[in-house]
Amino acid sequence: MSTVSHEPSTVIRRPWWIDARDMWTSLTIVAIWLAVAVSAAFGPTMKTYDVSGSGASIPSGIIVALFAMFATMSVAKRGFDRKETTTKP
Repeated sequence: MSTVSHEPSTVIRRPWWIDARDMWTSLTIVAIWLAVAVSAAFGPTMKTYDVSGSGASIPSGIIVALFAMFATMSVAKRGFDRKETTTKP
C-alpha cells in the first residue's frame, strides 16, 4: 500500500486589527467624545423662558455630554470585557 504525502493545509488568518477589540473600543469612545466636542463648539444654546419673563441658557454640549457619558460606560463595559465571545459562522 502506498501513501501520498499531502502539503500541510494553509491556515487563513484574519488580520490582527480585526481582533483588536481594545483598539476598536478605544476608537469608539474617542469618536463619541469628539462628537461632544464638536457639538459643544458649534451647537446652539438652549434658551428657556418662564411666565415671568426670566430665562436660562444652557449650552447643548452639556446635554450631549450627559448622553455621551452613558454611551461611554456601555461601550467600555462591553468592549473591555475579558470574556471570550464566540461567533458562529
